Amino acid sequence: MPAALRLQAMKILVIGGGGREHALVWRLAQERPAHTLFCAPGNAGTESLATNLPIAAEDVPALTAWAEQHRPDLTVAGPEAPLCAGVADAFEALGLRLFGPTRAAARMEGSKLFAKEIMMAAGVATARAESFADARQAAAALPRFQLPVVIKADGLAAGKGVSVCATRPEAEAAIREMLVDSVFGAAGARILIEEFLEGEEASILALTDGERIALLPSAQDHKRVGDDDTGPNTGGMGAYSPAPVVTPAVAEFVTARVIEPVVRELRRRGIVYRGVLYAGLMIGREGPKVLEFNCRFGDPETQAVLPRLDGDLSALLLACAEGRLDPGALRVRPEPCVTVVMASRGYPGHYLKGLPIGGLDAASRHAGTVVFHAGTARRDGAVVTAGGRVLAVTACAPDMRQAVERAYAAAAEIRFDGAHYRSDIARRAFARE
Repeated sequence: MPAALRLQAMKILVIGGGGREHALVWRLAQERPAHTLFCAPGNAGTESLATNLPIAAEDVPALTAWAEQHRPDLTVAGPEAPLCAGVADAFEALGLRLFGPTRAAARMEGSKLFAKEIMMAAGVATARAESFADARQAAAALPRFQLPVVIKADGLAAGKGVSVCATRPEAEAAIREMLVDSVFGAAGARILIEEFLEGEEASILALTDGERIALLPSAQDHKRVGDDDTGPNTGGMGAYSPAPVVTPAVAEFVTARVIEPVVRELRRRGIVYRGVLYAGLMIGREGPKVLEFNCRFGDPETQAVLPRLDGDLSALLLACAEGRLDPGALRVRPEPCVTVVMASRGYPGHYLKGLPIGGLDAASRHAGTVVFHAGTARRDGAVVTAGGRVLAVTACAPDMRQAVERAYAAAAEIRFDGAHYRSDIARRAFARE
């Protein structure tokens, strides 16, 4: 790619159609000179900023065919599924730049057992675990773990392959569901039984070109569907950045004792990791331990982190893809940011689609606020619900309390039947004050 192109407008494809992808498109659309943006498949929010393409994020052959014809200067893969399916490898074969790890590197998310092996080889602190493909052997191993215990599907299970079990019968049931009933299909053909870690969770996302590393601002996700962390796990009901639990000392520890050793161990095995390496941490009395790794931007953490970045995001992503990341080029604004996810009634279980959404314009007029679309579509000229997590209402402000107030004030403007959102996003940050 000619060096001059890095200073010019680019043709950029963003793969995915959720809130994370709307945030990426929104951030890239602010750059000057203006880029030509495409989103596959996109949603009702991305359509005003990019050309939505009728291509599913998981359809790697169709994405590759489009890219071969249109030759984007940069592609940014949002979800994990296309990365684990090898979209980066396919684009590389065409001589195209894609921000995201290869299929081999994406196994850090695609296989929890592989990630655990890498962590053990790299000396990264994590939970003790054993893996099984046989239900009887797995059940027989349960006495070796204290309760509560964690049962994890090895493969991708759309964020639903983890069960925290308070009793042995619960753990045995989770094992049967995965290994006997195949509720997660091939993703649950092998499981991990893992010790339960106590503490406070945090998300650390790092940009890397396979050698150099730049930490993005810390964030904290809210997984449970209800206030006070009650109800079933979800893909995430909100996030805020920065997370006070990630002190400068913790961030330094994560860089030196988590991200760098993992990237180095992968490189030792001939795997160059380029993209985002996302460490989900539990920070307890013994210090930070890794719960899991993801191979992409988090959702909804991205919606709370990207508004805090200064400078051109495309330049950072392109530098990672080309193996020339300058960590000093990453600049962060001091203002905190809060994201409140508005979900459909019944999520993460069964929910209705096609419900009209009102109040979007009024919400967007609130100071420092942007409404990122996740599960939305346009039907007969109106924006309607099209997923479990519908919107991510995001606000920045001089301090965290003002950011929370702005986000909830904007969320109160939005209406759709059965709209649900937590009322306690960022409460842990206030407790630390």
